[in-house]
Amino acid sequence: MKRLRLSALWALVCLPAHAEIVVTDASGASIKLAAPARRIVSLAPNITELLFAAGAGDRVVGNVDFGNYPPAAKALPKVGGYSLDLEAIVALKPDLVMGWETGNAPASISRLRAMGLTVHLSESKRIEDIAGELEQIGKLAGTEATAKAAANAFRERYAALATRFSQRPPVTVFYQIWKQPLMTVNGKQIISDVIRLCGGRNVFTNLPALTPNVSVEAVITANPEVIVASGMDDSRPEWLDDWRRWTTLAAVRRDNLYFVPPDVVQRHTPRILDGAEILCAHLETARGKRPR
Repeated sequence: MKRLRLSALWALVCLPAHAEIVVTDASGASIKLAAPARRIVSLAPNITELLFAAGAGDRVVGNVDFGNYPPAAKALPKVGGYSLDLEAIVALKPDLVMGWETGNAPASISRLRAMGLTVHLSESKRIEDIAGELEQIGKLAGTEATAKAAANAFRERYAALATRFSQRPPVTVFYQIWKQPLMTVNGKQIISDVIRLCGGRNVFTNLPALTPNVSVEAVITANPEVIVASGMDDSRPEWLDDWRRWTTLAAVRRDNLYFVPPDVVQRHTPRILDGAEILCAHLETARGKRPR
């Protein structure tokens, strides 16, 4: 019996220690963890989705107001929305805070780091980046196997869509985020990557700002073949049909006014391929309406 106890003790002593986890986040900061994160606070809805998709949902202890997917995320303690509740974040005692580089205020991130919290920033500039984000989360949370499987499935689905649609005859597209002010995206915003995946061309791809304001006159001059709107929820925005008054637009003449729910095209998560499938179908419909 004594020999058995000694063997068990030696087994414990000889277990390999967790190697320090070191990754570089989207801002270029080096993020170091002594062990996989067990208490994670998410600072953006897309980050929440990524965490769950990477198998780390049971490690998320804090979420933002609009973090509504998957359904289990809705019940998590809230730490604010566009304006973060820093005290609530600290009170949750996270060993890792995960933010969105272009979606969270730099001042808030700086304050959290000054409070001694480890903050990792994520940013997917292209659709392909999402798979890498999943794998990095898997490394940080110790869920590598689940994250790797999710990343591989994402890459395979993306490749299938690219094979099917990316070389189809190009379609000019105006993507409308909002009505007042009239907002769109430029070529560097990930939504433009979705448009390209579907064989489309964003008519405002060369504007300098990621989400620029444009005029109705500029849209009329660009004369897109398709107008796509997102809005704020899963309902088609009424203002999409306001374009019908401009009968010179090719998109209006051919009835190519389409809606894609914002959560599946504007969030940098695996569900962006759900949005891509919807958009690709719309562009294929538009191709079928071309004059013969």
